[in-house]
Order: sequence, then C-alpha cells, then structure tokens
Amino acid sequence: MGIEIIKKYFADLTAVQLSQFERLKVLYEDWNSKINVISRKDIDNLYEHHVLHSLSIVKFVCFQDSARILDVGTGGGFPGIPLAIACPHCRFVLIDSIGKKIRVGQEVANAIGLKNVVLLHENARDEKGKYDFIVSRAVMQAPELVQMTQKNISSQSRHELPNGLICLKGGELMEEGIAAMQKVAPAVKRGSSYQIAEISAWFKEPFFESKKILYVPLSK
Repeated sequence: MGIEIIKKYFADLTAVQLSQFERLKVLYEDWNSKINVISRKDIDNLYEHHVLHSLSIVKFVCFQDSARILDVGTGGGFPGIPLAIACPHCRFVLIDSIGKKIRVGQEVANAIGLKNVVLLHENARDEKGKYDFIVSRAVMQAPELVQMTQKNISSQSRHELPNGLICLKGGELMEEGIAAMQKVAPAVKRGSSYQIAEISAWFKEPFFESKKILYVPLSK
C-alpha cells in the first residue's frame, strides 16, 4: 500500500506535507539499493511498516510547537523523518552510530526540503543536548535507553505527558516497563509510571496487531 494509507489516517496534511511523504518511496528505494537501511524484502511496505508505524507517536502525544525531540538509533531516519514531516513546528535531532545510515537520512531530508531536522553521526552516550522527548524504534531495551538518555531530558515539561522516552516496540512489555522505571531518577519516579499503548487502537491493519508504544516518564 502506498501514500493512500497515510492519507487514510492523517486527512489534514498540507499539500507540502503530502508531497514530502509521497517522495519518500522513490528516495528510499534509490538509497536502499546502495546502502541497506530497510530490509529489501520490506521496501514495498515502506508506508505501512515504516512511515505509518513512525507516525503512531503523534497519535500517542501531541507535540507542542517548538518541542525538541531526539531520535536515538534513527538508522535511515525512522521514526524521526516522518515525525518531522508531520510536525513542522518542532525541532528534531536524529542520531545513529553508523555513519552510512545517517548519510541516507540526511540525503532524504535534504531532497524533500526538511528544515526542522538535524542528523548526526553520534552515539547517544555522547549527546549533550536537552529535549522534551526521546523517541526510538526497536533500538535497545528501555532500561538501557533510560540510563543512556535521561541526562538529555529537559526538566521543563509543557505537554500533556511529562517529558520522557517513547519507544516503538512489539511483544509483551510489562516487565520491560517495570525494569525501565527502576532506572528512572528517584525524584521523578515518585508517583509516576510507565504506559503501554496499543497501536492497533489507531491503525487497523494486521501489521499493527502486535505493535505497541512504551512510554517512560523522565521528568516531573
């Protein structure tokens, strides 16, 4: 399924946003033939399995204008690039420790004219910036991500959710959520808890039946 699946769930996209989403397929097909950032068996499912999956995050939380979001382990730009298209008034920093994957993401962002995204060849341990949210897509276990990134969370929260970590994952996540909360700073942990959201609540395709969002608050 192509761009129609994005239009199905996001009917209020502007002409500019639709054009940017439409261009992703050709760009990722071209770059994926040179540098493998998406399984070659899965490139035909780009919009459903990668773009729409990334966009489930904006169904979970409404990012306020000028929000800063860090995408850890972005690979070729997921979830960061679809989120940056959907949220043009937010600022995104996408990092990955593999330089050739960052190159793909940068070339795609440049080609579609994304102005609100910076891509860096960097390990999360070395990132010094402060952000409202950290996002990731099947990068590592949430407790490790909490340990690595809670230094990057701004203490000033202005969203309906406290600033924190938003992970796209599958499978059973209760134990992982509990373990992640054990790594959260004590001052934040008091009275806070993780959340698990079923992506199938928003998107009805069978692919999303086992897909979830794990949210871990990292600020008060």
